[in-house]
Amino acid sequence: MTPLAVSLGDPAGVGPEIVAKAWNRRTEKALPPFFAVGDPRAVARVWTGPVIEIADPSEAKAAFATRLPILPVRGAGTIQPGQPDLAGAQVALDSLEQAMALVLAGRAGALVTAPVSKAQLYEIGFRYPGQTEFVTDRCGLHTVDTVMMLAGPGLRVVPMTTHVPLSAVPTLLTPELIMASARVTAHGLCRDFGIAAPRLVLAGLNPHAGESGAIGREEIEVMEPAIALLRAEGIDITGPHAADTLFHPRARERYDAALCGYHDQALVPIKTLFFDDGVNTTLGLPVVRTSPDHGTAFGIAGQDRAVPGAMIAAIAMAGAAATRRAAARA
Repeated sequence: MTPLAVSLGDPAGVGPEIVAKAWNRRTEKALPPFFAVGDPRAVARVWTGPVIEIADPSEAKAAFATRLPILPVRGAGTIQPGQPDLAGAQVALDSLEQAMALVLAGRAGALVTAPVSKAQLYEIGFRYPGQTEFVTDRCGLHTVDTVMMLAGPGLRVVPMTTHVPLSAVPTLLTPELIMASARVTAHGLCRDFGIAAPRLVLAGLNPHAGESGAIGREEIEVMEPAIALLRAEGIDITGPHAADTLFHPRARERYDAALCGYHDQALVPIKTLFFDDGVNTTLGLPVVRTSPDHGTAFGIAGQDRAVPGAMIAAIAMAGAAATRRAAARA
């Protein structure tokens, strides 16, 4: 398969370390070939393993067996792990831009993004809430066309609203949003995960899913009509379910993905259960994009303490999804 492009993220964060550690475990984890996109100095500051700079993605596959291929994006200034600066934010953005362009051009099989510092990116004029929205825009889509899904070995969750105040959620959580999120999720599970008939559940917004209207009517007035319309379309979705009983092991056996009303309702269970191997994937894109479900971890950068499990899982998931899409096109 065409090698994957892995942007290194903020050079002062753990991205360079976890990408290098993922390459180090490539055989053990049966990872598909990939190449890093970013400043080679960032890797050299945290890893002494074999590296090769490449001039074109086509060189990555042959080099991958013995050295970590890096397509260089050179930044200004010095790189100090754990000490982010604006020069580092610029090289992170440049690396993301280049990796995304290669994937859109078909010169890389999928995009995997290491963590960036949004605070630093905002300082250099980045106008997106995060990398997900950036990638969506570069694909010519609107945010309503895609969903962010967090996936671990035994759980997949979709926050239908993301980085907004909790007070705004009841207004934003419309039947139209629920239906759009469910459609994209069902299609993405089929296309990228090989689940022929996805089973979805919808988490209630209020405690005990509103207790039949006693402690909130969103379930009755917003969620139930959306579910009825989705089921009429042939989408297998049930709910609204009380969120406090939706994530224990027996409950998780009954669905393939849970649609959640707000950020923490989705991210608390996935990060509690699968903190070291959770993956963020963007469904609905014309290309495959994944990312480890954690941040830059500046506090441990450069200390050889970063666990690469989520990056390994993100690369493996991207490779599997890209392979399924290629097979479907064949």
